[in-house]
Amino acid sequence: MKKTVLITGGAGFIGSHLCELLLNKGYRVICLDNLITGKMSNISRLLKNKSFKFIKHNVSEYINIKGPVHYVLHFASPASPIDYLKYPIQTLKVGSLGTHNALGVAKAKRAKFLLASTSEVYGDPLVNPQPESYWGNVNTVGPRGVYDEAKRFAEAITMAYHRVHKIDTKITRIFNTYGERMREEDGRAIPNFINQALNNKPITVYGNGSQTRSFCYVSDLVDGIYRLLMSGEHYPVNIGNPNEMTLLELAKVIIKLTGSKGKIVFNPLPIDDPKVRHPDIAKAKKILKWQPEVGLEAGLIRTINYFKGVSI
Repeated sequence: MKKTVLITGGAGFIGSHLCELLLNKGYRVICLDNLITGKMSNISRLLKNKSFKFIKHNVSEYINIKGPVHYVLHFASPASPIDYLKYPIQTLKVGSLGTHNALGVAKAKRAKFLLASTSEVYGDPLVNPQPESYWGNVNTVGPRGVYDEAKRFAEAITMAYHRVHKIDTKITRIFNTYGERMREEDGRAIPNFINQALNNKPITVYGNGSQTRSFCYVSDLVDGIYRLLMSGEHYPVNIGNPNEMTLLELAKVIIKLTGSKGKIVFNPLPIDDPKVRHPDIAKAKKILKWQPEVGLEAGLIRTINYFKGVSI
């Protein structure tokens, strides 16, 4: 009998890639999503697969799944600043109530549990690069705090279930990821820059563009997540690409790759926007034997081609 994986947020950008990966590996996949930020188009080609099932459901409410479940992957949450600023209460609820409900399924089914956490738990870090041992620098009452603190709580309750109920839990801290199926209106740097570049519009860089990010292509990310799921590690593991660059440098690369006539313009920096973001992946290399393989330009070309097909 095929093992069953429950993926919350499975119609989202990363969730849909995980659904595809696990189906290809021979699992039965149940996808839960309330479609606040997920899209049916992300999973439409999977609906004909007899091993795939979609359930429209808000995971902040009780989850009832019939039959065996062997793995629970909790990926439900708004994940870009414009989303969690638009849905602050839903973001807090999915990180708290949603994580509690997903852990409840894992407990009831005696399933392995994997939490999608984030580099945002490090806040605006005072340490660079960020190792898993760094506790972070987060403004709890700032506008970004709803996402940062929801994920920090999610990590805490996941470890509590591991210690108290002996659930086999995993926590991945996901750093900036990009690729096909990102939403055009996502609001993050890569989809913003690509859409502006393809339409020859001004490329909007926040601040002076000196803030750094590290961009991981989605196929590398889901490979790392699967390796973590199969591992014996219970404490957080960074999954991301350690190649750090400024956002101004990124904008120039995208202008070059698209041949855009758009000019770079500078807008005010958002409140609590992190100045640096750079994963220390020594733990992933050692424990998971994982490191990213797709170079930035190769991944960006694939992503640009995807956006050419969906841009208005």
